[in-house]
Amino acid sequence: MEVLLQWLFEILATMLSSLFEVFAEAVLQIVAEALAEAGIHLTRGEVEHPESRSKWRLMLGYALLGSIAGGLSLLVFSHSLTHSHAGRLATLLLAPMAAAATTVAIGRWRARRGQETVDMDRLAYAYLFALGMAVVRFHWAA
Repeated sequence: MEVLLQWLFEILATMLSSLFEVFAEAVLQIVAEALAEAGIHLTRGEVEHPESRSKWRLMLGYALLGSIAGGLSLLVFSHSLTHSHAGRLATLLLAPMAAAATTVAIGRWRARRGQETVDMDRLAYAYLFALGMAVVRFHWAA
């Protein structure tokens, strides 16, 4: 019975550790999105070109911006915060959705307060940013 309890405890500890690692990667992406959104808000009035407002250009731009953020995050956290391959795959799939949902929630909160929102406050653009970051970190973080 003691061996079974020890085995169950090890499984539980491994699962909690993996969940924490995925959560840490999601927090990293949320912080990066918050910084990017703050930068977008700061430069909002300075960069207005109607011809560059194409949805396809915005999607590509947010994916590239996320990839750049992923590359910059490698300068600070060169190793993946998740250690197992399954955890890294879970991070690649789940962290971008968590980060995008958080960004959208903040955008809705701003809209309710009468503050200006940006394109990144929409789920698709926030997700593309976070996915770009996640793909770079998945591929290059050791």
